[in-house]
Amino acid sequence: MTTQPSLQIPTCTWNRPIGLGWDKPYTVRYASNIDDGPWHGMPLGGFGAGCIGRSSRGDFNLWHIDGGEHLFQNIPACQFSVFESHGTSSQAYALATTAPEDGSLQAWQWYPASTATQETGAYHALYPRSWFVYENVLQAQLTCEQFSPVYAHNYQETSYPVAVFVWKAHNPTNAPITLSIMLTWQNMTGWFTNALKSPEVKVRDDGSPVYEYQPRLGESQGNYNYLVESPQSLGCFLGRVGITEPLQEGEGSWCIVTQKHPQVEVFHHTRWNAAGKGDEIWQSFAADGSLPDYIDTTPAGENEQIGTAIAVRFTLQPGENLEIPFVLAWDFPVTEFAAGVNYHRRYTDFFGTNGNNAWAIATLALEQYQTWQQQIQAWQQPIIEREDLPNWLKMALFNELYDLTSGGTLWSAATERDPIGQFAVLECLDYRWYESLDVRLYGSFGLVLLFPELEKSVMRAFARAIPQGDDTPRVIGYYYTIGAESPVAVRKAVGATPHDLGAPNEHVWQKTNYTSYQDCNLWKDLGCDFVLQVYRDYLFTGANDVEFLQDCWDAIVQTLDYVKTFDLDGDGIPENSGAPDQTFDDWRLQGVSAYCGGLWMAALEAAIAISEILSQHQPDSALLKQKSIYATWLEKSLPIYQEKLWNGQYYRLDSNSGSDVVMADQLCGQFYAALLNLPDIVPGDRAISALRTVYDACFLKFYNGQFGAANGVRPDGSPENPQATHPLEVWTGINFGLAAFLVQMGMKDEALRLTEAVVQQIYSNGLQFRTPEAITPSGTFRASTYLRAMAIWGVYLVMSERV
Repeated sequence: MTTQPSLQIPTCTWNRPIGLGWDKPYTVRYASNIDDGPWHGMPLGGFGAGCIGRSSRGDFNLWHIDGGEHLFQNIPACQFSVFESHGTSSQAYALATTAPEDGSLQAWQWYPASTATQETGAYHALYPRSWFVYENVLQAQLTCEQFSPVYAHNYQETSYPVAVFVWKAHNPTNAPITLSIMLTWQNMTGWFTNALKSPEVKVRDDGSPVYEYQPRLGESQGNYNYLVESPQSLGCFLGRVGITEPLQEGEGSWCIVTQKHPQVEVFHHTRWNAAGKGDEIWQSFAADGSLPDYIDTTPAGENEQIGTAIAVRFTLQPGENLEIPFVLAWDFPVTEFAAGVNYHRRYTDFFGTNGNNAWAIATLALEQYQTWQQQIQAWQQPIIEREDLPNWLKMALFNELYDLTSGGTLWSAATERDPIGQFAVLECLDYRWYESLDVRLYGSFGLVLLFPELEKSVMRAFARAIPQGDDTPRVIGYYYTIGAESPVAVRKAVGATPHDLGAPNEHVWQKTNYTSYQDCNLWKDLGCDFVLQVYRDYLFTGANDVEFLQDCWDAIVQTLDYVKTFDLDGDGIPENSGAPDQTFDDWRLQGVSAYCGGLWMAALEAAIAISEILSQHQPDSALLKQKSIYATWLEKSLPIYQEKLWNGQYYRLDSNSGSDVVMADQLCGQFYAALLNLPDIVPGDRAISALRTVYDACFLKFYNGQFGAANGVRPDGSPENPQATHPLEVWTGINFGLAAFLVQMGMKDEALRLTEAVVQQIYSNGLQFRTPEAITPSGTFRASTYLRAMAIWGVYLVMSERV
């Protein structure tokens, strides 16, 4: 504990008055999609460790403790509370602004919410840090900074299952103030695992595969709490009887802890009824800020819910400051996919796998938290201080990284084959499969810039999967949605680049291509996306990891050969089939398309560049042969692309449909070629003309640029088909990719205007920390917590290159 004055909260945070609701938040477009409502706050917890979330009304309501699974609900007994006494009066509040809907904790007093005319404080977030600043209710000035030790290029602490809450109190009055801060926590050990061990996979109304998740909420029998103490710390350990080796998913421990200090008194209560009125702790806390120091380690009986509590009381003289840290840690070492398919989490490399290490993690955090704060600040500060970046962009850059914590993230323990483990983030909560390759073409910029070794581990997983096959027959969900009979497709063709690395109910990294909405073996972009991301990851991680290129080369050769089989007319460019066979998987492209054709040529250039690098390190006639093949294909493709698609102003959607739609992402291939310092695939003047047309039609003429750029409209901004889905949606990640391209082509002002429009829609309409794939002008969204939105780091990358 220190008596230092509080640190300045950065000016570029996302902020919101505590407890103030939204007049008209975005709502979900399809009833089957997840819509938790707008009360999302920044998540706490390390990558792949499971995470929790606390909203701007102060409640803990997000529980991603089970890898890949989503649970959103307020657990009222998990709570901070404050007591204040000054002179003859006192007050006490639980620091959430809404009372429990289940009727529990009726003895508690709840913190008043802000209104349109009176703020009771503000919530600020700049991932991985967030702050509560309490105002106009207490006499003392009180803030709470919360964070987990997530910072760039760190592959140890970033994995820890821990949240730190640093309280700072200041007495601005001319009389003493006594304060007490209490942390209560419910023992939820054993809750976070699927009770349905063989969940059936179904196809829902949007054609996506889905399985049922039923956590063991409330199954607390056998849970116990006991006091733990050291010379420096006091806390409560929350465990469960009957845990045996080997541990199962959901088994482990929680711990809450605070520091001892000569200026404070620390109180505890190890067992109270978390489903009751809460008076057994509130009575004493509201009276004088104390707890009865009650110890009871009796395990919970059937249908019994138990909580624990610690409180720190202190008196501040006029002008005095005090800092009080609390830590919450959890230790659930096992992630289970299909029944019996178990992985240990990355943090177990540092704390072991017995599930009893929550106390060890928590007390380490008490020792290290100030160092962690400094490391986070050292990473963020150079970006915060950049005068060429507006505050809203700095805010969104950091806050969009939330998905690396709460996107169902997996990070496995190290093995000899994978020395920092394997990593994966869900496409989104509705499409619950990992690292969709088309999505991460833009969405992985944050990972490659900040955690490059994790990025390369993902690409190695794709390289391993490309040679594999799975002949399991499947019905394709898209045809179900349009009322047509579905062809039967194999799950994974040998040589095809998989769409994704699998889902939490099977075996991630081993069983790929989970999605069955489309037959991804037919997609024309995935193989190209793979090659481009491999070369990008090589270049942006120092351009010296030749072993990484070697690991991926055979897969590059195999997948490019596979994609080339779709060049049915032999003109050098694979054709789209008329089925939605690329990332816009509701949008039928026919013949040579601007999107897939451009990616194809850029991928060929990248493959040529990779072959040259590998040849320098290990001369090989096979490499030279492949390079020659790719050069021949490229030479043939380049003029065909111009001949079939250029219309004098922009590139046509495709060669066979006759559509005059302006596709926003038509030159993704050119963007990537320039990004990777490869030769242009289209002439510069044509790229500028196409880009200006996109900006004008898809952005400015689409609802006057209020929402961002639509995926595809006619040159006058009107829809080709008013009933179309994907063309008339604004895709957050595609917009950020387009903005990066605008910066690249010297149109920075336009890029910032476009990016700001999208950021404004997300962060002003209750979509923060659940950024969707798509928004619409009618105020609806689709597919929350979407991976592609981290493409905003592509804007940062290109702006940084051009400084």
